[in-house]
Amino acid sequence: MNGREDVMIDDPLILGGRSFRSRLIVGTGKYSSFEVMRQAHEASGAELVTVAVRRVNLSGQGESLLDYIDTSRFTLLPNTAACYTADEAVRTAYLGREAGLGELVKLEVIGDERTLFPDVQGLVEATKTLVREGFIVLPYTNDDPVAAKRLEDAGAAAVMPLGAPIGSGLGIRNPYNIRIILEMVSVPVIVDAGVGTASDAAIAMELGCHGVLMNTGIAGAKDPVAMAEAMRLAVEAGRLAFKAGRIGKKLYASASSPLEGIPDWSSTP
Repeated sequence: MNGREDVMIDDPLILGGRSFRSRLIVGTGKYSSFEVMRQAHEASGAELVTVAVRRVNLSGQGESLLDYIDTSRFTLLPNTAACYTADEAVRTAYLGREAGLGELVKLEVIGDERTLFPDVQGLVEATKTLVREGFIVLPYTNDDPVAAKRLEDAGAAAVMPLGAPIGSGLGIRNPYNIRIILEMVSVPVIVDAGVGTASDAAIAMELGCHGVLMNTGIAGAKDPVAMAEAMRLAVEAGRLAFKAGRIGKKLYASASSPLEGIPDWSSTP
């Protein structure tokens, strides 16, 4: 096998012992209709779909977004969105597992209602509790390397630092913190929140992140289905570029066709 084939063949994303070929994780909120959501999921190529436990109709009566997710194809990632304390998040995770959504959980403990920034202390506390109870915990956290390391030590199967505030579409605002997190933890790092367009997703992957989770960037686009496909391609391209290895940055130009070692035929009689 040649070098290019080695670069092209990617290793899977492993989360809690589960293997995923796609490194794009998509959400289910803010779509104009469940049918548009379904089409966007298909176009994204994602295998992991996050659903807010507290916003899902678990009664079995009436229409539910779960009716539009093919669980034979997609793995559900229930999340504890809209929880403001560790206890509330833990109870919500229990509710999701009892409803058959599984033990994989995206853990959110929100510390501020306006910005939706995480409560790191509550996250660590809830992570420890849920890990003891057999959950595979993926906590949404700040882009703080110290917090990321504490969550890993608490048993998190991955850490999910924000690129920018939820729904802001501002992209990766602090790539240097993300790079430090990648150096400090040994579990997968998945950028969660702030991705607004395909280039944002590509940047996250080029930094070396193991995946990207997004919802508003796709659901809020003028054409969610087209944006879902763009995000799929961006994640794939960013991952491939990371594995290929970019050139170093230089202050001055460097000739793409250097003359060193080439005879000066212009001076030949």
